[in-house]
Amino acid sequence: MGCCESKFQSETYPEKEKEKEKENNIEPHNHNHKTSTTPPFLHPPPATPTAEPVPGTIAGVPSFSEFPLADLKAATNNFSSDFIVSESGEKAHNLVYKGRLQNRRWIAVKKFTKLAWPDPKQFAEEAWGVGKLRHRRLANLIGYCCDGDERLLVAEYMPNDSLAKHLFHWESQTIEWAMRLRVALHIAEALEYCSNEGRPLYHDLNAYRVLFDEDGDPRLSCFGLMKNSRDGKSYSTNLAYTPPEYLRNGRVTAESVMYSFGTVLLDLLSGKHIPPSHALDMIRGKNIFCLMDSHLEGKFSTEEAIVVVGLASQCLQSEPRERPSTKDLVSKLGPLQPKSDVPSHVMLGISKHEETPLTPQRPLSPMGEACSRMDLTAIHQTLVMTHYRDDEGTNELSFQEWTQQMKDMLDARKRGDFAFRDRDFKIAIDCYSQFIDVGTMVSPTVYARRSLCYLMCDQPDAALRDAMQAQCVYPDWPTAFYMQSVALAKLDMHQDAADMLNEAAGLEEKRQKGGRSGSS
Repeated sequence: MGCCESKFQSETYPEKEKEKEKENNIEPHNHNHKTSTTPPFLHPPPATPTAEPVPGTIAGVPSFSEFPLADLKAATNNFSSDFIVSESGEKAHNLVYKGRLQNRRWIAVKKFTKLAWPDPKQFAEEAWGVGKLRHRRLANLIGYCCDGDERLLVAEYMPNDSLAKHLFHWESQTIEWAMRLRVALHIAEALEYCSNEGRPLYHDLNAYRVLFDEDGDPRLSCFGLMKNSRDGKSYSTNLAYTPPEYLRNGRVTAESVMYSFGTVLLDLLSGKHIPPSHALDMIRGKNIFCLMDSHLEGKFSTEEAIVVVGLASQCLQSEPRERPSTKDLVSKLGPLQPKSDVPSHVMLGISKHEETPLTPQRPLSPMGEACSRMDLTAIHQTLVMTHYRDDEGTNELSFQEWTQQMKDMLDARKRGDFAFRDRDFKIAIDCYSQFIDVGTMVSPTVYARRSLCYLMCDQPDAALRDAMQAQCVYPDWPTAFYMQSVALAKLDMHQDAADMLNEAAGLEEKRQKGGRSGSS
């Protein structure tokens, strides 16, 4: 699934928040004090006082509120399939979308069916219960929407994918041992906080519920704190990983959560899905090293591994009362934290999320969306799919111009395209440069592709020059402006980047209303 970038401090409804803060005589953005006012809910929440601040509580997250459906439709491009970030559940089918509000805040929106929650009051009260929680180890819930048949939850957006993606579907590197221990501790701390706040039940805890924020820190999705349906009797995890008592009575208990945490520990140890029964047989047979992920290549502490294996074994006991508490988890995992001074994004091998250019008022295409958040991988995918369709009409060649030199030049472009598709960006730069240097044919797409290659190689100056050349060849091409916006942002020229993004969105809007056909 992904969930909002915490650096974006703007409130969803700043005017209402200021009025409420003034009325209650509290400091701005401090939402942990007890107040007597009731937020503008569709159905008022139960009269439960807000908890006092606790260690780990974070600032900068909006207070929980009701969202207008129109705002969420605008943020998700009318719940476009392009904005879906996760999809799960057969009995209680639900989707999670990413979106961006007018105030630039990224959000994750979980959509339920009306059948799952037919009573809007029940849904609002359940959402309010989860919405009171605020912790740095959670992808926090910031709102909900009940409008007609719609049942929606709104949470912070986590931009760096899930534990499942990094653990099972990694492309560049697997998660190192120290980071796996950090994940285990952070999720244990999240569960302990929820338990202390009277919300000990977490539904369907698994590697897809662990998300990484803009700093690469692991957080627990708040969506699992809310039942998938009013009766709660839905479990999307494979039955082999389901707590045995759930199979008997269909109920999630605090002990069931510990069992599920044990399956997450198995994932972290092995790097793959191993049914708990099989893993326990290996542990009993003292085949601990057979359990460990071979991709770690032995780079882990045997002593630490033995502690984690023992903890997993305790969590997976068939008798619920024999499982540890959340306090036990934190006390045992806390001391196992090597590299505590190394930032998470460094250990994950990802770039730290940077502030992106301002979002234009016009809705963005997938290309524009990717450029607004400087997602070079998504830009690459779009350029690969677009191919050269936007070059039509930019070159008019006579028969006499088709010389051997032309064939050689086209061969160079073809080699560049293969390298570009395969993400070998340095070779792509060389091949595209051969094509451009001949000068017989001018291609805006080649300039755009080489611009992205330069960005991938951390050369924003060269990327900006190529994007400007693409604009010279094709003055009204949105992609040329989009690529300039990304290059300018990389050069810390954020206002110019925002202006260029708006210009691109305007050209795209004009094109859709009857300008030149094609896709950017």
